Parts: sequence; structure tokens; C-alpha cells
Amino acid sequence: MKTIAEQFYEYGVVPVVVLEGAEDALPLAQALTEGGLPCAEVTFRTEAAEESIRRMREKYPDMLVGAGTVLTTEQVDRAVKAGAKFIVSPGFDPEIVDYCLGKEIPVFPGCTTPSELAQAVKRGMKVVKFFPAEQAGGVAMIKAMAAPYNTVKFMPTGGISAKNLKEYLEYDKILCCGGSWMVKGDMIRNGEFGKIKELTEEAVKLAASIRK
Repeated sequence: MKTIAEQFYEYGVVPVVVLEGAEDALPLAQALTEGGLPCAEVTFRTEAAEESIRRMREKYPDMLVGAGTVLTTEQVDRAVKAGAKFIVSPGFDPEIVDYCLGKEIPVFPGCTTPSELAQAVKRGMKVVKFFPAEQAGGVAMIKAMAAPYNTVKFMPTGGISAKNLKEYLEYDKILCCGGSWMVKGDMIRNGEFGKIKELTEEAVKLAASIRK
């Protein structure tokens, strides 16, 4: 049984999804799965997130579905009850991190400073999110932070696309990249699931070519 971190590394890219309506969850899950990325971080920015996760996990039980933009422990409970396999938070919130660790729920908090990273390392964490990646200094900042904390791997998200994916994935401390370029909100709203599948396939090929 592969760990979630191992699966993230294998995919190279994790689609970060915002769903306005739960009715879009299944066609999106199908497009991602058929495109070669049976994985999604469904952000808790909308009311549809919880139900979307539930539908995805029921129809695609092997799909790696997690909850992103988790800001409270109450959201952690709702996400896990719906079937989320992992929790992602935009920043390092000690309450959320400790709550998840205490319940053995995989959690990936956002860390963009050495102080935040130190708090993660102190708790024995091996993988953290780096958000917003481009705005926070990109690969150069990750390399600077990874130097003293060389046991940690990063999942950068924010401003990453097919254009700069290579720059990130070539660095060995980067586990995978979160991205929304293959699952943009307007594509989901317009029902362009065929296009999402195509962009997903391209992202999979690109990640594989970088890490060959």
C-alpha cells in the first residue's frame, strides 16, 4: 500500500479544484481519472466541497481525494466524514495540525517561512505545502528553506502552470506541485470536461518527462 506522499510523487501534479456545484464532482472525477490523474484537492472555499468529496469517493473509491483550504477543525471533521484522505491548509495553523496529527489524519500545512517550517519539523512532519508558491519566492525560496531543514519535502501551490512546472519538479526536495491550470473554474462551469481530460493528460506527460 503506497503512502499518500508516495502517490503524490508518482503523480507529480495534484489538481486543486474549486467546485461551485456538487453536480460537477463526478464528471470532473471521471475527466481526471481518464486523463491519468486520479487525484484531487477539493478546496473548502465553497459550500459544495463536502458533498463533492463524498460523491467522488463513493463513485471512485480508489481516487486520492483530499480537502484543501481547510481553516477549522470542524472542517477537518466534515471533510474526513465525507471521505477526504488528506487535509491541506493554506498556512501553518497549530490547532489544525495538532488536531490532525492526534487523529492520524494526513495533513499538509502551508509553510513559507523558516519559523513555520521549524514548527512542522518539531512535530515530525516530512511534507509541507508551500503557498502561495510564486508570490512567496518560488523555487529559490524553497531551496533556501530546504538547506537547513533537509528532511522535509515541499508541495508548492500557487502560480504554477505547464510553463514553470519543470523548474519546480526538477528540484529533488519538491514532492509534487498543486495546480489548477487543468481544472480552471470556468472550464468546470462550462462543462468542458473533455478539455479538462486533455489538459490533464498533457500535465501527466509533462510531469513524467521531467522526472524520467
